[in-house]
Amino acid sequence: MANPNFNIDFNAWLADAQDQFRGLNPNEPGQWPILPKLAMFVLACVVVLVLGWFGLLQSQDEALTAERDKEPALKQEFRSKLAQAINLNELRKQRTQVQEYVTQLEKQLPGKAEMDALLSDINQAGLGRGLEFELFRPGQVSVKDYYAELPISIRVTGRYHDIGAFTADIANLSRIVTLHNLTIGAPPTAAPGSNGSLFMEATARTYRYLDPAEVEAQRVDKAKANKGDKK
Repeated sequence: MANPNFNIDFNAWLADAQDQFRGLNPNEPGQWPILPKLAMFVLACVVVLVLGWFGLLQSQDEALTAERDKEPALKQEFRSKLAQAINLNELRKQRTQVQEYVTQLEKQLPGKAEMDALLSDINQAGLGRGLEFELFRPGQVSVKDYYAELPISIRVTGRYHDIGAFTADIANLSRIVTLHNLTIGAPPTAAPGSNGSLFMEATARTYRYLDPAEVEAQRVDKAKANKGDKK
C-alpha cells in the first residue's frame, strides 16, 4: 500500500498567518482569529510569570539566601551550646565555687550595725602601734548599687616603722579597709629631739553591704529614675 504524500505549502501558511494579524480591532479581541488569540494568551502568561518572579519569587529567594547566610553562625552557636551541655556538671561546680567565694567576700563587708566596731578597730590599730591620732573623721556615706562606702580622713604621727606596721595592720583587718592618697613627711614643727617622728595623712575607705531597707530604697529610686527618663 502506497504512503500518501503530504505537501505543505509553507509560504501559503505563512501568508495566511500574517493575514490573521492584519486589521485587528483592539476593542474586540473576542473576534480575532485563532493565531492572534494564541499569541496574546502566550504573551499574557509570560507577563504574569515575569511579574510573579519579581513580585513574589525574588523576595522569597532573597529570604532563602538570608537564611542560608545565617547557617554558619547557627552551627557555631550549636557547637558552643553543645560544649556547654557536655561540660554542664563542671560548669555547675564552678558556679558553686564562685558563689562560695562571693559569700566569703560579703562576710568581709560589715553591716551598718558593725561599722562602729570597725572604726574602733582602726583606731585601736593605730594606738597599738604607739601612734598619735591628730585627725580621725568619718565622712559622708556614699551608697553604691550593692554596697555603701565610708571615707575616713586620718592623720597620725609616730615613727616610720610604726606607721608602716599600722598600714599592715589595716590591710590584715578581717573587714575590707583600703588606704588612699597617702602622704608621709616630717611634721613642720618637729622638735630637734623628736626621735624622727613622721606624720601620715590618708583617706581610709571601708565598705559595708546594704541592709534590706537600703536595697529596697535603691530599687525604688531606680524605678523612679527610669520613669522620669521615659517621660
